[in-house]
Amino acid sequence: MTDRHEIIEKARELGFVDIGFTTAEPFGSQKELLLERQEEYGWVGRMGLDLLAGTDPKTILPGARSIIVLIEAYFREAFPLQLERHFGRCYLDDDRVTKDGLAPRIKAFRSFLQEKGMAVKVPFNLPHRVAAARAGLGTFGKNTLFYARRAVMQSSWVLPIALVVDRAFDPDEPDYTVACPDWCRNACIAACPTGALKAPRKIDPRRCISYLTYFGEGPTPRDLREPMGMWIYGCDRCQNVCPRNAPWLARERPFNERAVAKQDAFDLRCLLHMDGNHYVSRVWPHMFYMGPDDIWRWKMNTARAMGNSRDPGYVPDLIRAWGENTDARVLVMVAWALGRIGGREARNALNGFLAGSEGQVREELVLALGAS
Repeated sequence: MTDRHEIIEKARELGFVDIGFTTAEPFGSQKELLLERQEEYGWVGRMGLDLLAGTDPKTILPGARSIIVLIEAYFREAFPLQLERHFGRCYLDDDRVTKDGLAPRIKAFRSFLQEKGMAVKVPFNLPHRVAAARAGLGTFGKNTLFYARRAVMQSSWVLPIALVVDRAFDPDEPDYTVACPDWCRNACIAACPTGALKAPRKIDPRRCISYLTYFGEGPTPRDLREPMGMWIYGCDRCQNVCPRNAPWLARERPFNERAVAKQDAFDLRCLLHMDGNHYVSRVWPHMFYMGPDDIWRWKMNTARAMGNSRDPGYVPDLIRAWGENTDARVLVMVAWALGRIGGREARNALNGFLAGSEGQVREELVLALGAS
């Protein structure tokens, strides 16, 4: 019979920074929260992920008796500043498409458990952060994120990974507390540019910059474009300002060479002008939420970031992008970005684009001319 110690040692061998155990009892409070907040989370179900079903581990694995939770640290090495300015760190070494980093380690751990005679499921819809808290692996922040108890200086730069098994193990002591220091005056809530963080541990995901960058439908609403700043995919704002993360951020660390190797492919000019082949081969494998049909959203987000940079050096690229694109969602943001940067070159271009324009694109051009 495999004991906890043997499983813990295997997790350490595979490079996970912590591991905990909890029961396979339903997550009743999480189910109640989802039922109460269907308006905010209904979009998840429409994407095919049944979060309500995930609150009962036995719907995932009949006969489930325990949940084993692994903690992966995704910010062990430094990332180039050029990438950190525009992309959430948890995506900068993502392998959910390439499956050449974290994925084979999860697979190896699952295979180890299966070789010991266990049935194992690695679900996407189980509440991973709540499972990690129930397994005693950390606490919560006011920003809704999970903070490690023992790893990465108790910061939030971690991914909990839950595995449901059909064998009972002694559970660890749960801890659902919000462990933010008393002297912190809601730094994360105050710093959230779009107001997605409504109160401690309460978020409207539909206003979260991360959601807006990869799931937002249509042109980004005007009132959110400037607050979204320079973010193109994901956002680390609430983590960057968190005092609980300061010790880990202050550490010197070597660069992540995998991220360094791909930074040229994620240059803003490259993203704005990329074709489908570049997107499928160089971008999508590393940031998978937006599939090959969503190249328009990448270009729209990039144009918005260029506009928020207020850098006149981007004006020629935005003008070029107007001629390269027919998608109104991209053209709307190109017009907005030119208006935000302003100057004679941008204004002349906007006046030239007016001829033949119509609908929302024309409306944006008129507004941009007023701003420039």
